[in-house]
Amino acid sequence: MSSPGRTLLGGAVPPPPEHVPGTRSRAGNAMVRTRAGLLEGAARAFAERGLRRSTMQSLAAAAGVAKGTLYNHFRTKDDVALALLAAELDRLGDLAAGRPSPGAAVAALAEEVAEHPVLRRLAVDEPAALAAVLAPAPEGWAAVVTRLAGVLGTDPVAAAVVARWLVSLVLQPGCRATRQAEARRLAALVTGGPAVPGP
Repeated sequence: MSSPGRTLLGGAVPPPPEHVPGTRSRAGNAMVRTRAGLLEGAARAFAERGLRRSTMQSLAAAAGVAKGTLYNHFRTKDDVALALLAAELDRLGDLAAGRPSPGAAVAALAEEVAEHPVLRRLAVDEPAALAAVLAPAPEGWAAVVTRLAGVLGTDPVAAAVVARWLVSLVLQPGCRATRQAEARRLAALVTGGPAVPGP
């Protein structure tokens, strides 16, 4: 969860391609699709090899593209990792927002975070890289908490508690039944309602 616009090692990240009004939208759509495919490939490569052992060549191969295509979108492996992190945070936010209740949102996020293949790989093989991902700059953390507060319909303090619990699941995922029971209890606490019995 590095801050937006910074790599895990501190350099600037180029923004994703944006559609410019008046230009052909097919080309813009193709760039967006290509970038999404590159990030999907990167997720597979990072889950299989970890961050340290992945190279730009292995990332390109996992995405099924030439290395030059990858370099058209990203200058370094850190740029790819940060873009993947940003995309995953967006995906998780959308996933939670699509749930019918705060409890369902917290439960869905718990499963995604605890079972995320890249995070699991880093937890086992690259704890230093995982620590960099889990220790965002204050503005990055604030952005995550603000989005989570909006999704859960709660205040930033309660959202920060949920966010910290989710981070703890990366380190100690436990079993699914325990995660789900904790998610229900935590959602009830942060929304001010009674804990809902689980399935």
